[in-house]
Amino acid sequence: FTFGRIIFYEERNFQGRHYECMSDCSDMSSYMSRCHSCRVESGCFMVYDRTNYMGNQYFMRRGEYADYMSMMGMRDCIRSCRMIPMHRGQFRMKIYERENFGGQSYELMDDCDNMMDRYRMNDCQSCHVMDGHWLMYEQPNYRGRMMYMRPGEYRSFRDMGMSGMRWMSMRRIMDSGY
Repeated sequence: FTFGRIIFYEERNFQGRHYECMSDCSDMSSYMSRCHSCRVESGCFMVYDRTNYMGNQYFMRRGEYADYMSMMGMRDCIRSCRMIPMHRGQFRMKIYERENFGGQSYELMDDCDNMMDRYRMNDCQSCHVMDGHWLMYEQPNYRGRMMYMRPGEYRSFRDMGMSGMRWMSMRRIMDSGY
């Protein structure tokens, strides 16, 4: 099993104090007051602009991010991060129109670039991820704000602080960058 590794730097262009992370970190402020650049040396990470994996989420694969805030249109620094484990095998997720697994439902085993077109479903408020790790996007064609989903039951996206957001496309996290 290979682990991911990400290094955060206080200043742009990998300057200033740095903090190296190889797992989940719910609050980076205990290690550094600000973060303006980072380098993903292996694996993939989800980064968040609030502590405890809240707020806006961004997907980072292996590479250098000398000034990620302007690159990704972020208004705030990274405050927490989550390592995405490598997944081998099939992907399965069931999406539901309403909260608590209500309304019409569909099972996905591959990427879906437009939920409306494929399923005639105009809303998705809960889901059950059976296998694999997924990214859900608020716009078709994997655009707009995103949410990282790992295996588990998600009864209400609204309760996860995602109220008013609609999910229009979803894709499997395949490229683990290891």
